[in-house]
Amino acid sequence: MTDHTKHLTLPITGMTCANCVATVERNIKKLDGVDSAVVNLSSERAAVEFNPEKLSLIDVVKKVESAGYGIAVGEAEILIKRLADSNDATRLENSLSQLEGVLEVNISYTTEKAKIKYIPTIINQSEIRKRIKDVGFDPVEIGLDAEDAEAKAREHELKKQRNLLITGLVFTLPLFIISMSNDFNLLDGILSRNLINWIMFVLATPVQFYVGWQYYLGAYKSLRNGSANMDVLIAMGSSVAYVYSIFVLIGMIPGHLFFETSAVIITLIRIGKYLEARAKGRTSSAIKKLMNLRPRKARVERDGTELEVTIDEVKVGDIVIVKPGEKIPVDGVVVSGKSVIDESMITGESIPVEKGVGDQVVGATMNRQGLIRFEATKVGKETALAQIIRLVEEAQGSKAPIQAIADKVSAIFVPVVIALAVITFLVWYFLIPLPAGSDTTTFTRALINMVAVLVIACPCAMGLATPTAVMVGTGRAAESGILFRTSESLETAGNTEIIVFDKTGTITKGHPEVSEIISFDESNYSKSDVLAIAASGEKGSEHPIGEAIWAEATRQGIETNELDAFKAIPGMGIEASFNGNKLRVGNTRLMNEFNIDTSNVHEIIQKFQQAAETPMLVAMNNELIGCIVVSDTIKENSKAAISAIKKLGLNTVMLTGDNQKTGMAIADQVGIKEVKAEILPEGKSSEIKKLQENGKIVAMVGDGINDAPALAQANVGIAIGTGTDVAIAAAAVTIIRGDLDGVQQAIKLSRKTMKTIKENLFWAFIYNILLIPAAAMGFLNPMLAAGAMAFSSIFVVSNSLRLKNMKI
Repeated sequence: MTDHTKHLTLPITGMTCANCVATVERNIKKLDGVDSAVVNLSSERAAVEFNPEKLSLIDVVKKVESAGYGIAVGEAEILIKRLADSNDATRLENSLSQLEGVLEVNISYTTEKAKIKYIPTIINQSEIRKRIKDVGFDPVEIGLDAEDAEAKAREHELKKQRNLLITGLVFTLPLFIISMSNDFNLLDGILSRNLINWIMFVLATPVQFYVGWQYYLGAYKSLRNGSANMDVLIAMGSSVAYVYSIFVLIGMIPGHLFFETSAVIITLIRIGKYLEARAKGRTSSAIKKLMNLRPRKARVERDGTELEVTIDEVKVGDIVIVKPGEKIPVDGVVVSGKSVIDESMITGESIPVEKGVGDQVVGATMNRQGLIRFEATKVGKETALAQIIRLVEEAQGSKAPIQAIADKVSAIFVPVVIALAVITFLVWYFLIPLPAGSDTTTFTRALINMVAVLVIACPCAMGLATPTAVMVGTGRAAESGILFRTSESLETAGNTEIIVFDKTGTITKGHPEVSEIISFDESNYSKSDVLAIAASGEKGSEHPIGEAIWAEATRQGIETNELDAFKAIPGMGIEASFNGNKLRVGNTRLMNEFNIDTSNVHEIIQKFQQAAETPMLVAMNNELIGCIVVSDTIKENSKAAISAIKKLGLNTVMLTGDNQKTGMAIADQVGIKEVKAEILPEGKSSEIKKLQENGKIVAMVGDGINDAPALAQANVGIAIGTGTDVAIAAAAVTIIRGDLDGVQQAIKLSRKTMKTIKENLFWAFIYNILLIPAAAMGFLNPMLAAGAMAFSSIFVVSNSLRLKNMKI
């Protein structure tokens, strides 16, 4: 991937099976400048990475359309004020046309209306309205329901499918009844056989060429692109039955009419596809829920005046006012007021969180009690909710490694089925004699068995097996505050054998506090002096322990010295100088590094270490003057969470930069047996590598910032984030609510999702393995075959939907 690579997501329409996915992918990849293209059948989206210097969005769209598929397009109609003349209309039209994702713009000066076609996965109506304002015009506010343009496009397509299905049923049901009645001689004496045959032809023809036209069109486009999809099988199977019946009807050949067979094949598959489309819509319900969390309006304070604005008009730095019972519109920091915030919709944690001045609040969460005022820090696509939606969509659009099996089979599936169908016809026609007294012909029997083979085959179930489960699984995870970055991380998490935990901020709260101050030379340095000197040095430190020492001095109102020099020594402490004095604050390793004698304080140090506290030695001009003891308490649920992780059969290891005794003391409290202590930050990834060298699949759990190298090295990096820090680049999985309980939930959810995928793949493969031979051997008539084919896809999607109700 180059530095110029652009990533786009396109909503594709018209795909019916895994072969369609392969066709779209193959055609996009043919374009010069495309780095990768991944198409997902379940979400009906294509994730494309390309070089914008070689290609444009329009090129990609045209390539998809030339392959025989479409793009779900949103249409906006916006009233515009302050258009002075037609030049204004042209200027605005040109400006909007330059927006990425906008396909077509028509602005009428006389009606003051803009009609805009755009791709909703790339740009939305609020961004279009913002551009209109930036150019100097006023868009008249429209309902935000129009924002979900992709959903509207999909709904339009579903409505079209429903109308075709109804048409199919209207013609097929009477056709089927007439055919059955005719076979049992129930219409003798009422209608002539010839008239009945022509009535059946009249009823079957609209089904074949109106209701089934999509299959002909899809088959043509598929074959034109050098592949064969499900549409080819349906078009061939139904057409063979229909055309054969025409020849019988006009007396060219003897035999039985199969008009009802061709019509029932098309209508049954149409029923299956309609039910499948509805079920597929439910697989993305988690994303829709997240989108619906966004409040529509915000109350902001500008120039001393309180205004109500749309959420997309909130700017960074605005002071936002939220009353009890209202949703917080964007991310920010509280500047006045106190309240209790329900963050369950973002973190999955049901217990409300107290918020006061200086605390962060997350957009879309619910203010339960007091009135608060906060400064907006992240708006639009930068908010935590927007990032969560983006991460979940990216995960749902990626391919899990296990899907490669289905992709390989799907690539050759349809040609193999057509070959089997031809072989079936030839065997039944030439090699198997007709039983004595049979009321059919050899040709008819061979033809019907061939049709059964064509329509029983189902590449759709194979194509849907993995993506539907991934969509529901990642969506269910997001509802619980767990974000999987890719389908691969979802798959790998469940195979984890060892989980390595960072200590500070992961097992512990990560907010150390000074618990004791000791002076080794009270005649010259009081406890306050020791704290003041240490805090002077730690003033420039970003380490949690250094911050704790500085915070304690601030709390006590102790004045500190201005530093002449400062140096942080990773894994040991700090070195600084002021007023000609050399100051060092750190562990025994730091003191040993500078030959400062610590033998007299060895017992004191051990006592605190065994109590899981961290003693920080303070040395002035190479003489120990005191010790500041810092303790970091364990998170409330760390012990229970690690116990639950061990019950899943996983080995646990703790990494810490602290000494062995302090590390062991913390580990004992939470039930971890193996501790690797005194590990420098850069050494954590090496420790992960050592475990992997033994062939183990290793997950690393850390805070996502200091632990980035280790998270990247692990097979699965799990970042313990916070409500506002959700896009941690090094981590494959992010636990938003910041506690370890989410780790075992992520493992369980991964295992359950993979189990569902394997069930789906087993069903899809065994269905075809058993029923295609059954059809070839004459055990299934084409109508039963069509029904079974329709059911297979519905089964796979329904099985995936069970993940929505999984308890984790």
